[in-house]
Amino acid sequence: MERQHDRILVLDFGSQYTQLIARRIREAKVYSHILPCTAPLTTILAHRPQGIILSGGPSSVYEKKAPIINRALFDQHIPILGICYGMQLVTHLSGGKVAKSAHREYGRADLTIDDDGDLFKGVGTDQSTAVWMSHGDRIERMPPGFRSIAHTSNSPVAAMKRDDPERKMYCLQFHPEVAHTPEGTKILRNFVYEICGCTATWTMRSYVETAVEQIRAQVGKERVICALSGGVDSSVAAALTHRAIGDQLTCIFVDNGVLRAGERDQVRKTFASQLHLNVRILDGTKQFLAGLKGVTDPERKRKIIGRQFIKLFEAASKKLKGSTYLVQGTLYPDVIESVSFKGPSATIKTHHNVGGLPARMKLKLIEPLRELFKDEVRVLGTELGLPDEIVWRQPFPGPGLAIRVLGAVTPERLAILRAAEAIVDQEIRHAGLYREIWQAFAVLLPIRTVGVMGDQRTYEHVIAIRAVTSVDGMTADWAKIPNDVLGRMSNRIINEVKGVNRVVYDISSKPPATIEWE
Repeated sequence: MERQHDRILVLDFGSQYTQLIARRIREAKVYSHILPCTAPLTTILAHRPQGIILSGGPSSVYEKKAPIINRALFDQHIPILGICYGMQLVTHLSGGKVAKSAHREYGRADLTIDDDGDLFKGVGTDQSTAVWMSHGDRIERMPPGFRSIAHTSNSPVAAMKRDDPERKMYCLQFHPEVAHTPEGTKILRNFVYEICGCTATWTMRSYVETAVEQIRAQVGKERVICALSGGVDSSVAAALTHRAIGDQLTCIFVDNGVLRAGERDQVRKTFASQLHLNVRILDGTKQFLAGLKGVTDPERKRKIIGRQFIKLFEAASKKLKGSTYLVQGTLYPDVIESVSFKGPSATIKTHHNVGGLPARMKLKLIEPLRELFKDEVRVLGTELGLPDEIVWRQPFPGPGLAIRVLGAVTPERLAILRAAEAIVDQEIRHAGLYREIWQAFAVLLPIRTVGVMGDQRTYEHVIAIRAVTSVDGMTADWAKIPNDVLGRMSNRIINEVKGVNRVVYDISSKPPATIEWE
């Protein structure tokens, strides 16, 4: 669907910022696509890019197993921007010299612009701007045909360009994609617009039009099912598919007994009553809680919930005769992770979303969001008319409250956590912090503590509040919630939730901690 748009390819050399580069390009309304640096030249050229960005990476070009690309890429008359490792690779392959820097350069640096031409057009005050460095190597000797266009006190060649209008190549030692480079977005847009000549056509409105056509062409008159969770991804995927094929879509919502307060009613109200989707709601509370009885290990909880979900979903889908397609809310970061130069991340824990459904059910997949980042999905949801309470919902794990009840999952413990979590949600919204915080929730700890209520000794449960700020959930910092808001949460939970006498606040970042406790 993206072929009607100009595109920028980002070749990934293992940088933690690769996705951020792609997102910055898309924010400029130009489509970007990430490929591993190991992609063959034929694959790269088949995408017909208007420009190519070589990402940073943790390697040094003079190491034996350093990632490399086909030198012939530089002769394809496609504008190239090398960032950090990408700059050093261009230097190495073009006849220059890269060496270990006498002084590593990490953090803020003042960049002096020596040539404010196309790449630095409109950038800097008095030929100077702040940038973010992260490198231990430097350009010892530029390749033939290149010249320096910016420097810092530690890097004589902090940016360079090749003086060849037929083979436009630019390189930056710093990271323009991060927020710590204030004018980095302007630099990237100069590359995209001024150097590559791209047109800003990538919008969610245009995406809807093309996606609808594709879904209709793919499905024809076949029936389609969708596992609806009420979260942002599955909701937007369902709404987009419904826009394309209407009543050919049936959504199945499984109440697994470990949902937040009012979740089931909200799904029914939003999707069945307001958006007029065909939604079938299955109550699997008894089956799920029976399977979880006595289980305390979080990985076992996830697997039990996953298996039970597949069992119920499979039984329901068989009753929908003629269904040959399954809608799945796969996002672009999921796709990138599977083809990343570094390979899939180590399994810290089984993914929150239930996997394995397609292989078990042998249905053809429809993945209408597989080209989109999370922020684009939210914009798309608004474009499709979904209410804000769905579009801006904070992430919620597939295993639900089962992994926020630490230890054994029982109806009584779930009731305590459900009530506490509702109070956290209400107070975050009341304080106007809901959109600023990536996730805010409660955790029921597997301990009891001594307390005093009404001159009586108590020995009751502890609730931990967890709230983090993040861009994509890959890293996160604990949210600096005002003390008065935390105080109201604590007072309300202790006074309104029977069985709790203590509330604590989690001030751990990710890493080293994860966002969820289990």
